[in-house]
Amino acid sequence: MNVIPVIDLRHGVVVRAVAGDRANYEPIASPLFEGSTARSAVAGLMALHRFPVIYIADLDAIEGRTGNDDLIRDLASSNPAVSFWIDRNAKTAAAVSLVLENPNAAAVLGSESGIRSGELAALASTYGNRVILSLDHTRGGYVGDHNILADPTCWPSKVIVMTLANVGTGAGPDLKTISDIIARRSAGAVYAAGGIRHGADLSALTRLGVAGALVSSALHAQTITAGDL
Repeated sequence: MNVIPVIDLRHGVVVRAVAGDRANYEPIASPLFEGSTARSAVAGLMALHRFPVIYIADLDAIEGRTGNDDLIRDLASSNPAVSFWIDRNAKTAAAVSLVLENPNAAAVLGSESGIRSGELAALASTYGNRVILSLDHTRGGYVGDHNILADPTCWPSKVIVMTLANVGTGAGPDLKTISDIIARRSAGAVYAAGGIRHGADLSALTRLGVAGALVSSALHAQTITAGDL
C-alpha cells in the first residue's frame, strides 16, 4: 500500500479540504509543521515519512484562476527524489506539457474537468505513465464524460477513484465504488481517495487490491501515524 499525502493549494497557501466544498476551505493547521506554506507542509510530511509520492491539487487552476505553477515547480525541483502528482485541471497536450516540465512530476487528468474519452486516450498514448486519471465522484455519483467511465481501454495505467464528498469528513472510503472500478480493470493500478481515516481503512483497501491511498486529514489528525506508514 503506497500512502500518498495530499496538499491542497489556494493562493499559495495550504488549505484543509472538506467534502469538496472548495469555496470554504480554510488555511490548514497541522501538528506536523508550523504555518500553512507549501514548503513547510512538504518538509513536515517528509519528516514524518519518506513518501515517494506527494499529490498536489492546485485549486486556483482547477477553479479557473491563475495557478501556482512557479511554487509547484520550486517544490518539485527542491525535492527531486519525490514524484509529484499535479492536479491543475489539465486536459490538453499544452497543459499536460506544462506540468511535465518538472521531470519528477505527473499530470492528473480529472474527469470533472470535462475531458473527453478521445482526448484522454490520446494523452495516455502520448505521455504513458506520466498521466494519471482521476475518476471524480460527488454525492450525486460520477462527474465527467460517461464514455470514460464506460470504457476502461482509454484509461492510463494509474487510475484514482476520487470520492470528493468523503474528503476530510471521516466518512470512510467508498469501498463499493472502488471495488467496482477494480473489477473493471484488466491491468494497471487503482488508487483510493476520500474519507480514509486510519490504518484499518488502509488494510481494507489493501485487501481489495488497491495500489495506494491519497490521504490528508488522517495524517494531520494523527490517526494514521508513522508506525502505520
